[in-house]
Amino acid sequence: MNLQERLTASVVRLFSEGEQPLANTHLYPGDSGLFGPESVSWRVMGDVSSFVGGVRALLLQALHPEVAAGVADHSQYESDPLGRLNRTSLFVTTTNYGSMPEVEAAVQIVRQAHKPVSGTSERGIRYSANQPQLGAWVHNTLTDSFLEAYQTFCGGLTAEEADQFVREQSKIGALLGVQELPLTANELRKWVTEHPSLGDSEALRAAWDFLRKPPLQAGQLLGYRVVRAAAVATLPSELADLAGTSSRKGALFGGQCIVSSLRWAMKHSPAWKAALDRCGASYDATKFRSFEDSPPTKNQ
Repeated sequence: MNLQERLTASVVRLFSEGEQPLANTHLYPGDSGLFGPESVSWRVMGDVSSFVGGVRALLLQALHPEVAAGVADHSQYESDPLGRLNRTSLFVTTTNYGSMPEVEAAVQIVRQAHKPVSGTSERGIRYSANQPQLGAWVHNTLTDSFLEAYQTFCGGLTAEEADQFVREQSKIGALLGVQELPLTANELRKWVTEHPSLGDSEALRAAWDFLRKPPLQAGQLLGYRVVRAAAVATLPSELADLAGTSSRKGALFGGQCIVSSLRWAMKHSPAWKAALDRCGASYDATKFRSFEDSPPTKNQ
């Protein structure tokens, strides 16, 4: 394999533990899903900067003690990190690029999976994964993180387009029963940075420790550390302080380098291409990667 193929394969293998997203999306021709070809969401989520956004969201989500407790008590992220990564990626990909039947099925799976997730956090507060306020923290930090990563490492969105992205993503939150849904980028950032329920916890420290050095192959871990450092560098200073961390010198430059390299190697998301094909939309095929270009998954 050449360098471009090796880079692509190294990343794609991280997402090969589960089913291929949108495997049957061709069965719903003309269905635009939640967004459609002209949406900002398809542009943002189809860029490799979303890798930085995903890590940033995980770091932020652990700052909420009840969310962190739910993950620590019920998730298999330590024993099966790639499995959890693949399940989360499948949901994000399907809700953004799937047809409406696929979106609705993905939401139902998450709702069912959340039903038994309940307990008491370290500070003595009862939690349930289906509580709208906890869902709001998870959803809104995801939206804020994908937007921040795209603007930092790709750029190009106007203020109006950034607001449109937030409004589009709020549709996913609404399907999950989330009620607190800011509708502009500024409102969203204010909601995240000024959230009153954040705090330190053992679950926070365990999650951040795990995210410093997850069990990846040596080459993957090297790249991941650059991505994680870039994610930390994009955190609001108030929240970085809460986590007791700070940005490393050169982290943003390193992030620019690795995102640019991955963008060159991986092109645009194959899920974006599959959605465009389903909708019958035109596009420059040279800028996209297909699912067929990837190493086979365990279920293929």
